[in-house]
Amino acid sequence: MSIFKGSGVAICTPFKEDGAVDYELFAEQIEYQIEGSTDAIIVCGTTGESACLDHDEHIEVIRYCVEKVNKRVPVIAGAGSNCTETAIFLSKEAQKAGVDALLLVTPYYNKSTQKGLIEHYSLIAEAVDIPIILYNVPSRTGVNLTPETMAYLVNNVKNIVGVKEASGNISQIAKLMSLANKDIELYSGNDDQITPILSLGGIGVISVLANIAPKKTHDIVDSYLKGDVKKSAELQLEAIALCNALFCEVNPIPVKKAIQLQGRDRGVLRRPLCEMEPENAKKLQKAMKEYGVL
Repeated sequence: MSIFKGSGVAICTPFKEDGAVDYELFAEQIEYQIEGSTDAIIVCGTTGESACLDHDEHIEVIRYCVEKVNKRVPVIAGAGSNCTETAIFLSKEAQKAGVDALLLVTPYYNKSTQKGLIEHYSLIAEAVDIPIILYNVPSRTGVNLTPETMAYLVNNVKNIVGVKEASGNISQIAKLMSLANKDIELYSGNDDQITPILSLGGIGVISVLANIAPKKTHDIVDSYLKGDVKKSAELQLEAIALCNALFCEVNPIPVKKAIQLQGRDRGVLRRPLCEMEPENAKKLQKAMKEYGVL
């Protein structure tokens, strides 16, 4: 049984002006997502600025999210680290908090070998009893999780069940699905490639776009899974301009600005992230208006 099918939002972590986590706004964002037909919530991922949360904050944000969601949709916690022991610690704490699954990014900066990646993920998987989704995003981490390595892990480690693929390399993803005999839960990690990845056997997306357009993102996936490929493709293409605007600066700078423009967040970022360039903010605002989310 899949962890989820459809659109999972990589939810932002809202902060107060003094930098503290704004749990009141976070609760509002969670309700906005559930009301908007989001199929799962991914907490403390890249978009949630997990790299700038200390361990206590990281765990508390996960706990709070699980409590507020209250089993209405699956909650998946980002618990990856470039340190295996840290990833094990965060994964165990996330399991204690009651999450449905873990999202584990490849170790960044260290640039591990594929053998090291297998050892890293296997050790984490042995330490917990819940499903694990691997997260491949070489543009941010400096290391690519190869199709051969992903297929090995899925076929040999019982609770490693899926992958969020954000390499952007469609040929690599096709090779993965071939090697894994489709026995893998594949999620698009790029909002501009949802429909193409669904066509290779994907079952959903872990999305930045869903922060500001949950229903529209849900519908891209839902249309495809219900057999209306043409509609899914049309909805995908309609979203391309906004997808591009949401990544004109490093994520999550644009999406936090977008939520601020919608009046649902203060847009506060933790350093080293900073305020969006005015010209890019204008482009983002224009794309949001054209897409009908502003």
